[in-house]
Amino acid sequence: MTFKSLLLSTALSLFLISFLFAQTTGELTVTVSTSSAGGNYSPKNIVAIWIEDDSGDFVKTLLAYAQNRKTHLNTWQASTTSAGSPYNTVDAITGATKSSHGTRTCYWDGTDITGALVADGSYKIRMELTDKNSTGNFTSFSFSKGEEPEAILPSNVPSFSSISINWVPESTNLSDLKYNGMFKVYPNPTMGNIVIEGMSFIELVVNNSKGELIYKGDSKLFSLT
Repeated sequence: MTFKSLLLSTALSLFLISFLFAQTTGELTVTVSTSSAGGNYSPKNIVAIWIEDDSGDFVKTLLAYAQNRKTHLNTWQASTTSAGSPYNTVDAITGATKSSHGTRTCYWDGTDITGALVADGSYKIRMELTDKNSTGNFTSFSFSKGEEPEAILPSNVPSFSSISINWVPESTNLSDLKYNGMFKVYPNPTMGNIVIEGMSFIELVVNNSKGELIYKGDSKLFSLT
């Protein structure tokens, strides 16, 4: 678990340390109602919902109701195959071909197929459905993963309606981080060198009690003097 910004006061030393991170934890909820793509197997259908980054690289499958006929979800197949893991469903909601249409809901915790938290930024929700032995309907919606919540209600498209995409970042305070043992700052108190262990960060800013800059950089070892 990492966070975009965090403030920490070192006890008795009257210095302020600010960490800047490029990742935010949270949960994305996707809800959609499905309908026929006009195939001969309707109302039976197979459907997949997954995440790609802004460059079009596969991140994680959120839902895949498809087993024997999954090869007809051509866009999902291509995305997962390009990532070196065809039909990957790590942590996804999975099941067999659906016998009817309905409302589907799935979730994303901001991680990729390896379990690593991905960087904040723009991502895409991809949805694909077919009810025939060939390509069906495919759609895509962009959203932002970051420390601000985002709620999107896209217009209906073929086979997908009543779409809701909601990103809710996780709020955390310093005591939560200490409890989880995610970082350590020592010695504390001190007026000399400080060492930081734990979470990675992209920038560290240290100011004294007057707001004067003492240090700015990406080192985990620095001096207050």
